[in-house]
Amino acid sequence: MTGQRTYPHGVTSWIDTEQPDPRAAAEFYGALFGWTLTAAGPTYLIATLDGKDVGGLAPGGDGQAVWNTYVAVDSADASAEAVTAAGGTVVSPPADPGPAGRAAVCRDPGGAEFRLWQARRRLGAQVTNVPGTWNFSDLHTGDPDAALKFYPAVFGWKAVAMPGAGTMLQVPGYGDHLASTVDPGIYERQAGAPPGFADVIGGLTTTEPGETPHWHVTFTVADRDGSAATAERLGATILGSADEMWAKKALVRDPQGAEFTVSQFAPPEDW
Repeated sequence: MTGQRTYPHGVTSWIDTEQPDPRAAAEFYGALFGWTLTAAGPTYLIATLDGKDVGGLAPGGDGQAVWNTYVAVDSADASAEAVTAAGGTVVSPPADPGPAGRAAVCRDPGGAEFRLWQARRRLGAQVTNVPGTWNFSDLHTGDPDAALKFYPAVFGWKAVAMPGAGTMLQVPGYGDHLASTVDPGIYERQAGAPPGFADVIGGLTTTEPGETPHWHVTFTVADRDGSAATAERLGATILGSADEMWAKKALVRDPQGAEFTVSQFAPPEDW
């Protein structure tokens, strides 16, 4: 087994947020999730939890903050060409932001922006699915049929309907990769989950009226209500909450406008 978490081609691997005021954002997310933020270049900050990479923070957002989701690829250049061939748009062509890797900014046919990441020194998030870290990224799209043609053509994804979870996106074989590297007990731990859950790398949902297509980021928390209260105390707005079959969730808008979800794992037997 390897000590570092790696991501096969097509697996969502990294998240970061662009913020008009990065310093204020660092204070907000540090207080909410317990992150430590350190410089990784002139403007980019790496967020860590217990010394392990969990995400990034950068200036930008064109006046309003946003969360971005990255997909691991073997070649950013080849995948950018695949995006165009499948009907998407390459917003910013592949480039090296430094020795960390090679990235590109893309947009799917429905308008949702995502990013490609060809890892070098920065392999992706090194801890996930524990309180204070990234849980999932879900595509909110106005045209699910078009999305389910585009993304499988580019990344080889498979879409499956899972009870209580809706449409989930899989990279076949990802669970086996985790079992052989950083998570040998994944199949035993997920024995009660729907079949194929270990291969899931995200989800898909239809946008609400007036909602802009985007990739939405969810973070794991130990206590949904407590985390929502903390976020509100720190200046965020709680836009809503829901109790689902597998999770208790709250939708949060941070002080600069970026929306994300906090999710407390709540399996059916806990209800």
